[in-house]
Amino acid sequence: MPVKVIFSIILITLALVFYSLGIWSERYSHYLKKWHVVCFWIGFFFDIHGTWFMHQLATGPFNILEPHTFTGQIALWLMLIHAVWATLVIKKGSEKSKKEFHKYSIFVWIVWLVPYFGGMYLGMNK
Repeated sequence: MPVKVIFSIILITLALVFYSLGIWSERYSHYLKKWHVVCFWIGFFFDIHGTWFMHQLATGPFNILEPHTFTGQIALWLMLIHAVWATLVIKKGSEKSKKEFHKYSIFVWIVWLVPYFGGMYLGMNK
């Protein structure tokens, strides 16, 4: 297996670990904390870099309408919006917004899982 494939798998899996840690710990505590936001950003960082390596390995023209690419782009943009929003809530948000933020986080995490498992499926079928 090429080194870039291994490296990208590790990065994407680290994204899953950090993003899941942030999402689920926030969900169970019912309160957004600074370290949750740090986990969101670390997960996003690993996902961007893992996606970049995967993109370099892709063959054929870039097609945003291909289902895996499309869902991956949606997930990345949602992760970015989610991390920025969480940062703003921590910096300027009310106690109420910190207590209710977890309601939206799980949606972003579920959307993110679609391209994660879709990519895993596509990789195993090659």
